[in-house]
Amino acid sequence: MPDTTQPVYNQPLGGNEMPRFGGTATMMRLPSQDTAEGLDACFVGIPMDIGTSNRTGTRHGPRAIRAESCMLRPFNMATGAAPFETMQVADIGDVAINTFDLKKTIDIITDAYDDILRYDAVPLTLGGDHTLTYPVLRAIARKHGPVALIHVDAHADTNDEMFGEKIAHGTPFRRAVEDGLLQNDKVFQIGLRGTGYSPDDFNWGRDRGFTVIPSEACWHKSLSPLMKDIREKIGDTPTYLTYDIDSLDPAYAPGTGTVEMGGLTTIQALEIVRGCAGLNLVGADLVEVSPQFDTSGGTALIGANLLYEMLCILPKCRAS
Repeated sequence: MPDTTQPVYNQPLGGNEMPRFGGTATMMRLPSQDTAEGLDACFVGIPMDIGTSNRTGTRHGPRAIRAESCMLRPFNMATGAAPFETMQVADIGDVAINTFDLKKTIDIITDAYDDILRYDAVPLTLGGDHTLTYPVLRAIARKHGPVALIHVDAHADTNDEMFGEKIAHGTPFRRAVEDGLLQNDKVFQIGLRGTGYSPDDFNWGRDRGFTVIPSEACWHKSLSPLMKDIREKIGDTPTYLTYDIDSLDPAYAPGTGTVEMGGLTTIQALEIVRGCAGLNLVGADLVEVSPQFDTSGGTALIGANLLYEMLCILPKCRAS
């Protein structure tokens, strides 16, 4: 008789069951479902670029990430993580945004994530432009209270306004501070760089307690010691990880809207995400993949891999 007491977890569709270029284009070719009911974690897309200020196209990011994720396999050879042995995971599709109204869209996103979080599933978001992190954080904070934040990006995204608008992909973390969504002394911004308008571009956050680690401080070194320090400072505080793909040098990730030279490497990206293992991670996102500038698909592929690595560091994930 089969053992019916053991839970049965969803598995990615294997390459020997269906060629990797075939099958349904879900994240990692996982089963899809309409809600997060019964899930420990879920992949969810937010196909938006109406908050961007330069090159558009991130509305196509979730679809591109899903397509490139077809090569991902269930076991993490480097860390030993086996997420599909201890967690129920599925792709719950995309949030149906209002393509023509950014302000309505942020409310739509918050409502959608309120629904996800009532099932106690950890959302892993495929972006979409960085505006989306603000409405997601509103829902996260309703569930968990103000959170610690690890923000990996070329840009601080703490502008007060962009073209007179309070809501855009350059403003989410100022709005988050104003709304009391963050524990400011446990906010870490990694990889900031490029030109600006004044020192306030990065110092606004510092003045409110953020720890800012500019890209230059990361050059030619492992970031594992940095992540150890961040883990010690955050402790067991509920934590959100937001990863903008433009944190990477454009040599690795050209498929994004606002590229800056002198960025992080893919090795450092893995060190950052894997370095979050042990934190009480309550949500994460990967944003700003813009496929039309990604001629090889490599940027979306990196995004897919980093989202898988995020799944592998969730509290319920165990090593095989």
